[in-house]
Order: sequence, then structure tokens, then C-alpha cells
Amino acid sequence: MIDDIWRRASERLRAALGDSVFNSWFGSLRLEEIVGGRARLSVSTRFLKSWIEGHYQEKVLAALAQEVDGLAAIEICARSMHTGAAPLAEVRAEMRPTGREASPADEPARALLLPKHRPESMSKPLMGSPLDRRLTFASFVGGRANQLALSLAKKLSEGQDAAMTPLFLHASVGLGKTHLLQAIAHAAIARRQSVVYLTAETFMYGFVNALRSQSAIAFKEQLRNIDLLIFDDAQFLQGRVIQNEFGHVLNSLIDAGRQVVIAADRPPSELDAVDERVRSRLAGGICVEMQGFDEALRLKILEARLAAAKLLHPSLDVSREVLAFIAGAIVSNGRDLEGAINRLVAHAQLAGQPMTLAAAEVAVRDLIRPREPKRVKIEDIQKRVANHYNVSRADLLSSRRTAAVVMPRQIAMFLAKSLTLRSLPEIGRRFGGRDHTTVLHAVRKIDGLVNNNAALRDEVELLKRMLLE
Repeated sequence: MIDDIWRRASERLRAALGDSVFNSWFGSLRLEEIVGGRARLSVSTRFLKSWIEGHYQEKVLAALAQEVDGLAAIEICARSMHTGAAPLAEVRAEMRPTGREASPADEPARALLLPKHRPESMSKPLMGSPLDRRLTFASFVGGRANQLALSLAKKLSEGQDAAMTPLFLHASVGLGKTHLLQAIAHAAIARRQSVVYLTAETFMYGFVNALRSQSAIAFKEQLRNIDLLIFDDAQFLQGRVIQNEFGHVLNSLIDAGRQVVIAADRPPSELDAVDERVRSRLAGGICVEMQGFDEALRLKILEARLAAAKLLHPSLDVSREVLAFIAGAIVSNGRDLEGAINRLVAHAQLAGQPMTLAAAEVAVRDLIRPREPKRVKIEDIQKRVANHYNVSRADLLSSRRTAAVVMPRQIAMFLAKSLTLRSLPEIGRRFGGRDHTTVLHAVRKIDGLVNNNAALRDEVELLKRMLLE
């Protein structure tokens, strides 16, 4: 009777909210009993209880009221609160060293904290990648280039908005992705959440070892019973079996309302080596690009790093003029800025006197590189070409064969091959799922035309300049 009522109410909720929302938040919701016009339901975690009460309680009540006459209210409980499981405080107490009170020193920062309710199959803890104690929110320098990513990371780490999961951060090398991920991990550990921080390499190594030792089930159970998964360098995830398992873990965590944060050096759509289903799931969350540092942010980073260096070397004397010079000269990434400060410290100690501008130029000259060309995206090429030829981007992706569309489409494919590192199959996929031979034909045709048609050559060069500015 109870099961039939909940099944029909669930169907109503699914129809009203859609499969994605229903699977994410209501998969573990159960109807326990109906007494005196009040229904009692249970979910698997306190987080789900809080979220459903805050966002969907009225919808759940409405769906049940259509099945139960006189139903006036609902009550939602977390099953861990009333199933007889050991209280969280007792579980933590069991993990403390015996014979004395636990202290903060007994709980060093680790890449994995055990889940609150440890499965019997978990014979020993899975250790994730190590955390750097310096990489916290307090030491992260925010600016216009990374403000959105920083704000979302803080909100997620504080448990304010788990609906953003999965949160996907992407940026070029040295722009702070790993720093933010580890800051989230440190904050989660401080809140006593169970968290795993993994790089793609560590995940692949751990999974292969689990297969060899016939402990793959325990490996997967550990990952599926955590509060927060933090996954770095997703672009290196390789192997169909490993990618499938990662996809299963990802789906399991998201469907259970757990938090997932992933970082890579490109957006999900450009992770060519990653399985399409995994890319699709990653793209379904919040995707944020961390931009290159502007000069103001580079100066702030240098000032912060210099302040940290002075704690170790109080006599270090570097003027703001020197920092401003470095901020303007080193435009690559944060790691080079860190290297610049290390060189200044070394040169200042050797010279035993304040760092002059001339000495700074000598110290960091190997870090001053030519400005890297702008990274061009296929979407940018499509938009620019469509606008230039007065067609829509949808036209470029469509199967239309009119001359007004075919030529711009071929030019866009030519530019995609010239200005990006994407393969012919990937370019074809991004142009409406076309075969790589179609792209190759377009590239060869435009290449031949620009060699014999000065007007077209000028147009293509103009489009290149506009895309690279």
C-alpha cells in the first residue's frame, strides 16, 4: 500500500521535475508511513534532507496529497538519524588514539578522510594524492581573471550550494586550478567531511592496482561513499575501462547528491580522449574558465609571494618598482611569478644588498618569454565567420548545401584546422557531426582558393587577425 502510493507520487514528481532533477535529489527518498494526515519520508543523507526541505517540500507534499486524502503535512528524516547507526561523534571517537585526548595534531591534512559510515568491504583506506598545506583559500590571490571560480569554490566548500555539482574548472597551466582544488579539500577536511582528492594519474594507478589485487569492489565502494570527490588533470584520463569506471563513480556520486569538483586544461567538450558519456555528464554541471592573469593580478600575486618570502628572510628588500617591472614582463603564468620571487631571494642573498631594477632584470631574464598567441576556440571561429558572412552559427552546423552557407562553413573548417590543435575528426564532430573526410576536403579546397584568389586570401587573413587579437 505505502509502496504503491509512493510509486505513483514519484511518477508525478518525475513528470513535473524531469528525469535529471528527480534522479539527482529523489532517488533515495522513501515513504515510511502516513499517520493522522502526516506523511513521514526518509532520505539517505542529512544533506538531501536539507535540500529537499528547502527546495522541493511543497512539490513532494502536492504529489502525495493527490494520492492520499486529507494529507496536510510531510516530515523528512535522514535515515542515518533513525536507523540505529552510531552517532557521528561516536564514530570519530573510535578513530582517536587510545589513552589520551585527541588533538589537532592527531588529524593531519590527508587526501582522504574515511566515510562516516564505513562499508565492511573497505579493508584499508584508499589514499588519494597528497595535499600541500600551503594551498588554502587564505593564500589564494583573487582577481578579475579567477573571481567567479573562487566564489563558486568557496560556496561549495562551505556547503552553501551543492546544486552546482559537478563544478568543472578549466584553465591553462599555472593559473591556479590545483590551488583552488586543494583549498576546497582543506576546507572540507576542516568541516570534517569525507573527501578524496585525486589526480587522473593516481586514479588510474589505484584502479589498475585494485584490479590486480582483486580489490576493485572495495576501491569503488570507497569512492562512492564519500561526501566530496575532487579530481584534477581530467585531460589525462585514459583507457576505456578506466573511463567507464570513472563515469560510474561520477554518476553514483551526483545521483546521490554528493559534491564533485573536477579540473582540466580545457573545457569538457574539448576532452577528445575522454569518453563521450563522461564529457556529457561533466558539461551538465557548472563549467568555469579561469582566465590568464592581467597585470594587476600578477602584481598582487607577486606582493603576496614576497610577503611570504619575507617571513623566512626578514632582510629581503625588493621595491615596488621591481615588482611592477616583473608583473609587466612575465605574462605566462603563476608558476613563473613564483620562480621570479625565488630568483630575487637568491640574488638578494648573494649580493647582500637591496634588489635594484638592473639586478632584477638579470635575475629573471630566463623567465621573460615572448607573449603566447591567443588560444582560439572552434566556437569562436564559428561565431566570427558566421557574423562576417551574415549567416547563423546554426547554419554552419546544419546540413544546408546552399552556396551562401557552404563557403563560410568550409572557411570556418579551414580556420579551425589552421588556428587550433584539434584533429580532423574532432573538427568534424564540432561542425554538426561531419566525417573527417568532409573537413579534409574543405581544408584542401580553401587552401587552394586562397593561393589563387587575392580577395578571398585577404578575407581569410582578416578573419585570422580578428580571431588572434
